[in-house]
Amino acid sequence: MWFRNLLVYRLNLESPLQAEELETALASLPAKACGSQVASTYGFVAPWGKNEDAPLVHASQGFMLIAARQEERILPASVVRDAVQEKVDELEAAEARKVYKKEKDQIKDEIVQTLMPRAFIRKSVTRAAIDAQNGFIYVDASSSKKAEELLSAMREALGSLPVRPVSVKQAPTATFTGWVKSHEASHGLFLLDECELRDSAEDGGIIRIKREDLSSEEVQNHLAAGKLATVLSLAWEEKLSFLLDDKLVIKRLRFEDLLQSQAEQDGGDDAASQFDASFVLMMLTLRDFIPQLLEALGGEEIPLAV
Repeated sequence: MWFRNLLVYRLNLESPLQAEELETALASLPAKACGSQVASTYGFVAPWGKNEDAPLVHASQGFMLIAARQEERILPASVVRDAVQEKVDELEAAEARKVYKKEKDQIKDEIVQTLMPRAFIRKSVTRAAIDAQNGFIYVDASSSKKAEELLSAMREALGSLPVRPVSVKQAPTATFTGWVKSHEASHGLFLLDECELRDSAEDGGIIRIKREDLSSEEVQNHLAAGKLATVLSLAWEEKLSFLLDDKLVIKRLRFEDLLQSQAEQDGGDDAASQFDASFVLMMLTLRDFIPQLLEALGGEEIPLAV
């Protein structure tokens, strides 16, 4: 249940999103299997449970969890290219003529249509958690593309979704660099043993440091030479650890054993109760953590139009 990555979005609605409203909306865009000639599909699935009547929104203590599934037919470009070339060679040899681009494109379309039903299908699920009361959407993804696919599907289902990535008032690289120089963060955060340093020049070098004391002379010399910290490993209040970059993407998010043990105790022996307890505890932790992180990074920047 625990998210492994985190992209944070600010949800701006006049009134909080309700679970019933969201359930009805998502039901209009359910996940579907790829047809024989369909390259990909995208839609919503139940975040818990495999029964057909399992809800598309898991709601608990004011929090909501949703999941979207993508199915893709994987047809390697090299396979298509080789098949096209083989067909072109056959035609040129049999008819003693040159096959030009327009005809090659037509051959390619025919081959793709022929191969598509036999292509492997890859499935992937992206989850998102919604703290409607505080106006946050958390997407368990490490790439903005994956997150935007889910948000776009939500927007299609709901009709509109005023949402934007969170941003802060000052450059994260300046904050990261200051923390590494002083080897001290704030707001319950503390530095771990990994960072990425980049030269401020556009084509400058990149140094990745792992399992190293960031207060070491070597690291400090790089900073003194003008390099900036763009990625940093951090922990927060002994509750979670993560890798944070200058785009505010959180990767390798790990909730510490104490929290996971607490969820196991709260959930008891029932699998569904365990799932719910883990979800609620994760969301309560994020409700405290994210505002602290944004404050530590200089405060959340709110566009004037909002």
